[in-house]
Amino acid sequence: MRANLTFLLLITALQTFSLDLHAQDLKIMKAKSPITIDGIMDEETWKEAEVADRFMQNFPYDSSEAKVQTEVRMTYDNDFIYVVALMYNLGPREYVIQSLRRDYRGDAYDGFTVVFDTYKDKTNAFLFGVNPYGVQREGLIMNGGISTSRRTQSSSLSSSFSLTWENIWYAEAKIYDDYWIAEMAIPFKTLRFKDNEQSWYANFYRIDSEHGERSTWAPIPHNFKPLNLAFNREVKWEEPINNPGRNISLIPYTALKSSKNFEDQMPSSNKFTLGGDAKVAISSALNLDITVNPDFSQVEADQQVTDLDRFELFFPEQRQFFLENSDLFGSFGSSSARPFFSRRIGIVSDTSTGTNIMNPLYFGGRISGNINNKWRIGAMTVQAAAEKEVSLPSVNYTVASVQRRIGERSNIAAMIVSKQPFQDSLKSEFTLSPSHQNRTIALDLNLATKDNRWSGKGYYHRSFDREALDNAYSTGIEVYYLTYHWEISSDFRSIGDNFNPEVGFVRRTDFNQHRGTAYFNFYPTNKAIQSHAPGFDYDVLSSGNLGITDWDLNLLYRINFTNYSRFSLRLRRQYTYLFEPYDPSGNNGIELDANTEYIYNFVIASFQSDQRNNFSYQIGTNSGEYYNGTRFSIDGRVQYRFIPRGYVSMNFDYNRIRLPDPYSDANLILVGPKLDITFSRKVFWTTYIQFNSQINNVNLNTRFQWRYKPASDLYIVYTDNYFSEFGNRFIDFSRPKSRAIILKLAYWFNI
Repeated sequence: MRANLTFLLLITALQTFSLDLHAQDLKIMKAKSPITIDGIMDEETWKEAEVADRFMQNFPYDSSEAKVQTEVRMTYDNDFIYVVALMYNLGPREYVIQSLRRDYRGDAYDGFTVVFDTYKDKTNAFLFGVNPYGVQREGLIMNGGISTSRRTQSSSLSSSFSLTWENIWYAEAKIYDDYWIAEMAIPFKTLRFKDNEQSWYANFYRIDSEHGERSTWAPIPHNFKPLNLAFNREVKWEEPINNPGRNISLIPYTALKSSKNFEDQMPSSNKFTLGGDAKVAISSALNLDITVNPDFSQVEADQQVTDLDRFELFFPEQRQFFLENSDLFGSFGSSSARPFFSRRIGIVSDTSTGTNIMNPLYFGGRISGNINNKWRIGAMTVQAAAEKEVSLPSVNYTVASVQRRIGERSNIAAMIVSKQPFQDSLKSEFTLSPSHQNRTIALDLNLATKDNRWSGKGYYHRSFDREALDNAYSTGIEVYYLTYHWEISSDFRSIGDNFNPEVGFVRRTDFNQHRGTAYFNFYPTNKAIQSHAPGFDYDVLSSGNLGITDWDLNLLYRINFTNYSRFSLRLRRQYTYLFEPYDPSGNNGIELDANTEYIYNFVIASFQSDQRNNFSYQIGTNSGEYYNGTRFSIDGRVQYRFIPRGYVSMNFDYNRIRLPDPYSDANLILVGPKLDITFSRKVFWTTYIQFNSQINNVNLNTRFQWRYKPASDLYIVYTDNYFSEFGNRFIDFSRPKSRAIILKLAYWFNI
């Protein structure tokens, strides 16, 4: 092993001395010999490849080179991009991973990641990662890798990063005494890019659990995450890359499903279905997706939550058909007012269990991608089936969007959304029903400076129904300012009382809102704390008829520790005006009267432990005064990991609500044990149970997956719902609500 390390160091020493070690780009030479993806860097091509090295720390600090260095080499041929990365250590060690399951994520887990900005717009990118056990992950980065959330850009990537996207590529890793090697082969057909390009933007980053270190090839200040695209460097091809030729993928599936609804006392239903998807590359940068009779039964069930909110909760999209270039449709507006929300298509609510059920789709088509480096387009149409159980007619959903790049990192975008039901479709008569049609138009301006210090957006949306109603609009402005010490965000939005995007997500209407958040970061030199920041936050909502209906003021404090632990504290004073009756117990009790107001104080706090340990936990509370009573809550997650085979975890949420007579008290319990076993990198088994006293339901979901070839899977999924009686501390297994078992086989092949 020592000889191998000496050989690798010799390769580095043989690099041409004229190579500038501080160069801002990397030249990629074409492969002169075949590359075998085996985690062994013994091909002649690698001896001549330029090296991307001198990685800089991103966490815990950004002022020095990484303690453990990384070297990256790239090459390519007519079909593949090849990447090999050598991750040095300071001695023999063990590695921390979540499990052998694909699409791992987390700040504390060892891994190497490649980011390709193929359009050079510093807005969208592809991500490919490998950990020391050879487990792969792939994803899409949107919105420049920054979040446009109230919490400011450096804290949350939920709206800018998705690991749900899948495609075919290959990777292996091999562990040696003092280093490990990751080797990748990414087909050009997997990516989207402009023909005849001579360069892309790219970055490489490594997470090292031994030293609690994140490091990147292109330096990124530690007030930004490694996925931020503003700082990527240029990688230059020896010869311009072109369209890889015919690029058509077919993914047919077959599924057997047996289900029974016990509440309605219906006989068992047994179904055999066929369907599939097709991916057709219209060009190297523009893709057509087609789906016929799609089935999403293998998608993991949503995690239930205790609902003490007066307005609808948001759940993210996980279905493959809607994911690629999803920002062309889903990034309009704000997190609380989106003109398009893809989960409105093909998912409806089952009120008996409080969970979502699939609404079958007949077919769907989707074109998305880049026309050139300035213009992006997206168009989608989906026809949903009638759903008699919830009286839903067959509905056509059509969306079209266009985006024009302005400057280096800004764009202007427009979209139109249409929902068209079909009259009497429950009786199989497909005639248009114009009296129920719904349209929404949207115009957004997204701005970001080159150094990412300033970003923001402005937007105007309007909905149209059969009746021409006034105040059917949504508009807003958001501004974010981020420097080494300051994180400041401010936004204003106004939503009219008749704004009704039926294919969108709107938490409430008829209000004006202004809110702002400011943190000032300190970076101490001690070894325990990476940064800590006091802050201030406010939020004010008003209605034209009612005046101010809600406000809150918050004193904030947060601490980021060098061992990846985090602590946050929020002291809140809140005012709420109830314009409608409301039951704060969340338990179908007596409602508080409309036109009443409340001022109350409470504390919100959370702590996340070091995720590198086999045993880890997260815990939080939202406790204090609550409307006209009190609330004590504790929620979180405990997990034990047995590397590399998987983990067992427990999500929990307990709310103790006490209200004066005659209003109802409540003890709301939500418990979710989960067992995730990875027998290998191809065979997985997950069992998830959710006990929810608020909706009197116990849900069991167990899923077996065998990835028998790349992007091709066999699934066996079993779900069960029961009534529960938490007051008597038992689950009534004699009273099932519904039950289903599904066998699904999908196969991906290229033609």
